[in-house]
Amino acid sequence: MSDAIPRSIGKYPVIRPLGQGATSRVYLAFDMFRSQQVAIKVMQAGMVAGEVERQQAQSAFLTEAALAGKLQHPHIVAIHDAVCGGDEEYIVMEFADGGTLEQYCSYDKLLPVDRLVELMFMASLALNYAHQQGVIHCDIKPANLLLCRKDELKITDFGAAQYVAAAHTLLSGVGSPLYMSPEQIEDKRLNHQTDIYSLGAVMYQLLAGRPPFHGSSRESLLYQILQIDPPLPSLARPDLPPELDRIVMRALAKNREERYADWREFAAELEGLFGNLKLPEQDLSEAERFSVLCQLPLFQGFGDVEIWEALRIGAWHRHLEGTTLIREGEVGRSFFIITAGEVVVSRDGQRLGTLGEGQLFGDILYFEARDAPRETTITSASPVVLLEITADSLRRASAVCQVQFDHALLRTLVKRTERLLQSGGTAR
Repeated sequence: MSDAIPRSIGKYPVIRPLGQGATSRVYLAFDMFRSQQVAIKVMQAGMVAGEVERQQAQSAFLTEAALAGKLQHPHIVAIHDAVCGGDEEYIVMEFADGGTLEQYCSYDKLLPVDRLVELMFMASLALNYAHQQGVIHCDIKPANLLLCRKDELKITDFGAAQYVAAAHTLLSGVGSPLYMSPEQIEDKRLNHQTDIYSLGAVMYQLLAGRPPFHGSSRESLLYQILQIDPPLPSLARPDLPPELDRIVMRALAKNREERYADWREFAAELEGLFGNLKLPEQDLSEAERFSVLCQLPLFQGFGDVEIWEALRIGAWHRHLEGTTLIREGEVGRSFFIITAGEVVVSRDGQRLGTLGEGQLFGDILYFEARDAPRETTITSASPVVLLEITADSLRRASAVCQVQFDHALLRTLVKRTERLLQSGGTAR
């Protein structure tokens, strides 16, 4: 097999090589249609010696290609294109430019605990979404957890996935031994809890600087996974909160019945750590923002993907008490969701009422066909945190997200109309 770098792969000009695996090479290329860089994984089964291994490699490639367009989540690497058969077989993927979590696996390069918990929270949400689509990853490891310069985590390489709608998922003995669950070793039927175990093993290594098990041989390693309990992560890093020991050890339980029952439960445990870890007060982490929106009644009925999309299209603001947020007579095209604090609604200097956490203001203009003046003044009655969404950005959102917001805004409008008929007030 030639090591020459191709000038192009299909319609994609190649920029440079990114890496090489046992059965594929990955290149950085340019997508002329999207005007962005992409990563292209080129299948090279000829690099594998045995026929069985070649068949497994081909099956993994077809499994990953079958997922093109099916897993659309902010923390899963998007697959834009896939070409199977013929002289070239390749998959065109979103390019994550921050490297993998492998770079933070050694004791001298460990991530801050709060940052690590946030990344694991992102991974758990993505894997929960995949499970809802009928997909179990089956090969969660640091090399398959990518970072973007926006500090986001992206899960990649679903080649070993169990996918209920695909014909190419019947792989056995597939996975990375350091992170394989006991049921994978014993070739038992898998469910989402095998991914929970593997993410727990990754989390252990990122906390302690070493994997939960390591042996002088594969046989020794597999025996430990099946029979031995790992030492607590805090034994290698005494400054870790005890809650982290408990979460990681539960995820690594050998008996599936003793692990987290689902990803929601696991994510909730991670979410509960944020207060204990004393995250910076001047800003909220992305995972905290997601958690805040999930708890607001306004977002009931929204899926995880639509809530993430709301965060992407919106702008997060903090204001001190006494700040005028909107003024009557000003032209505006955005509405605001109060995620913390309280505001006062007034008109012509007369107080009409107050709005608190989870409520909206400025949303009536969303239903206007053109710019219109505000009819009320809104002032913060305490320090407030707001999510601002413009009408234009919402109209550029996905159809599902728009429908969910339409329903939520109409529900809010009906309830407010019932409350304000007597006072004649609005929050426009």
